[in-house]
Amino acid sequence: MRIIISPAKKMRRDNDTFSAASLPAFLQQAETLRDYLRGLSYARCRALWRCNDAIAALNYERLQDMELHSGLTPALFAYDGIQYRYMAPNVFTEDELAYVAEHLRILSGFYGVLRPFDGVQPYRLEMQARLERFRCKTLYEFWGGLLAETLAAESGCIVNLASKEYSKAVRAYLPADVRWVDCTFAEGTAERWKEKGTMAKMARGAMVRYLAEQCAEAPEEMRGFDRFAFQYSEEASSPDHFVFLKGV
Repeated sequence: MRIIISPAKKMRRDNDTFSAASLPAFLQQAETLRDYLRGLSYARCRALWRCNDAIAALNYERLQDMELHSGLTPALFAYDGIQYRYMAPNVFTEDELAYVAEHLRILSGFYGVLRPFDGVQPYRLEMQARLERFRCKTLYEFWGGLLAETLAAESGCIVNLASKEYSKAVRAYLPADVRWVDCTFAEGTAERWKEKGTMAKMARGAMVRYLAEQCAEAPEEMRGFDRFAFQYSEEASSPDHFVFLKGV
């Protein structure tokens, strides 16, 4: 079983807590994207990143001296989004760290697929970015079936805890014999259930933590998840789509 999650826009450097154990598998592709971004003007980078001047200036500066082989932070500790905060990897036990090292994979527009202890540099490049004056118009085209092929070679079962933006970079190319399990965290009333962005991100992070605590080896072990008042709904679920409802 492999669990896939999205990256976070906000990143940090941390070379003290843990050391990177490996380099990303698709470092050559990351170097290609880095060189492409370096060739863009500040204005074009800002437009590509769709962010304010402060964030654009920070990332443009990072880009100019980005070294992909040294001064690296393990991917699991480099991202600083909601999902990662509620996963809380800094307080994983040794067994839990070993579990996520084997089972967890982080999807990235820049690096492709990351193992938790692959060393990365802070970057900004969302999977849905539109590329100009590049050999591909989108990162979906750039990565093609490579991410799905990589994951399929590792496991016959993928648990999807990533956003639609990232999961579709894998799902469209996955071989038919690989099981794909979606998770929905919804709240509301019996008449109308709705998945809310922030709470869903919190639940996805907490689910990774839950699976690590259980040392889970099958998606069915997710059914015991009950954090943030979510409960597994057998009625709303199907064999490959697990639905957790809040306010049942």
